[in-house]
Amino acid sequence: MPVVTVRLPTPLRPHAGGAPELSLEASTLAELLTRVAEDYPGLGQRLLTPEGDVRAFVNIFVGEHNMSALDGQQTELEDGQVISILPAVAGGSGKARDRHLERLRQEVGELEPLQAQAMAADGAALIDVREPDEIASGSPEGALRMGRGYLELRIEEEIPDLDRPVIVLCASGSRSLLAGGDLRRLGYSRVYSVAGGFNRWKDDGLPFTVPRVLDADARARYARHLLMPEVGERGQMRLMDSKVLLVGAGGLGSPAALYLAAAGVGRIGIVDHDVVDRSNLQRQVIHSEERVGESKVASAREAIRQLNSAVTVTGHACYLNSENVEDIFGDYDVILDGADNFPTRYLVNDACVKLGIPNVHGAVYRFEGQLSVFWPGRAGAPGPCYRCLFPEPPPPELAPSCAEAGVLGILPGVIGLMQSVETIKLLLGVGEPLVGRLLHYDALAARFHELKVERDVGCAYCGEGQVFPGYVDYQLFCGQG
Repeated sequence: MPVVTVRLPTPLRPHAGGAPELSLEASTLAELLTRVAEDYPGLGQRLLTPEGDVRAFVNIFVGEHNMSALDGQQTELEDGQVISILPAVAGGSGKARDRHLERLRQEVGELEPLQAQAMAADGAALIDVREPDEIASGSPEGALRMGRGYLELRIEEEIPDLDRPVIVLCASGSRSLLAGGDLRRLGYSRVYSVAGGFNRWKDDGLPFTVPRVLDADARARYARHLLMPEVGERGQMRLMDSKVLLVGAGGLGSPAALYLAAAGVGRIGIVDHDVVDRSNLQRQVIHSEERVGESKVASAREAIRQLNSAVTVTGHACYLNSENVEDIFGDYDVILDGADNFPTRYLVNDACVKLGIPNVHGAVYRFEGQLSVFWPGRAGAPGPCYRCLFPEPPPPELAPSCAEAGVLGILPGVIGLMQSVETIKLLLGVGEPLVGRLLHYDALAARFHELKVERDVGCAYCGEGQVFPGYVDYQLFCGQG
């Protein structure tokens, strides 16, 4: 794909991190403008209408030619071309802008930084509407950080009470007035702007923090997460700090590993003693023909590296057993159980119960799948463990493995992805996890059934007042010894 240079005039540079030029890939001018709007929302808003048309006061030149003299946004681009953006500029003193800001001061009202701090301490919402590169140098303590470009889209989810006082802050006090005017039009009745903005806030010696922020690469990669109030920048950084262990890099672990890595989970552990076999490729999508015969841990690590090199993969190429399970599990936030045998399932359950770690359970058989979250250690609302549902395993002849009974190759993908969703919910602390509920999927009937799973107060492992009885011989317990 062609790589072109986009030259920005001085008025537009603050919306692109101060850069005078951007180097972007695009085949057409339309693709280029879409990329600009995605990577630099503030810049995109100033160039394009909501319908995607170039604004009437903006001219775009491809080389020496105005796009209007070419094929408009369908103009094809060549490698190395220079795209120049020229908005209309009036020069002079900006009297029209000054008159508009003065009207907004009457409508919105201004507060001195000390007044704003006092109101925020009394429950007013303080919103920093500067861009991420500005906020990286500091922001008032306790401020909601919501970039100007998406303020109107996110404000009602963050502040549903239209009568709550809202204080808006920018760098010097102009953008906050504009934002305040927009908030008034959205129905917020008590809106204020901080006079002098963050520059005055610092000069007056008021407290601020230097927040951790995502870099440009992460903002581009996780842009769709950042738009979601349930995730946002804070949630994305939480995912990047999280640690998830996958028990098995097989049919369930494969899709889970790929999507957790794509979501930005910072560290993914994989425990699997096996090597890639050709028969695995029907469902274990993290592996490839080129890696047949390789350790599954090594194969999965390479696939994750190619998808998201920022993710750390910790491999445990070993059998999981009573001697090593706590050493392996103890460093993770969530365990995703993708095991394919009962001894490992009971071992995973028992270790999770003892360590208080949530166990995201998945199982598949031919055209059917099961999904639940076992978490007796959940604060405030403990759930059952796997033994509450299945105190004993079935005899081997009633529970054949996939190798014996077969499985629709796509089915582990469905269940493994749903395990990933439950894992992300747990890491973010959002939604209602499948604690105390079992989701059964019948692929042939295309039906989901939700079943309630009660906690067994007499369970030997998670029951009320029970002392952990210790690990057992799981092969013998499951009739495989």
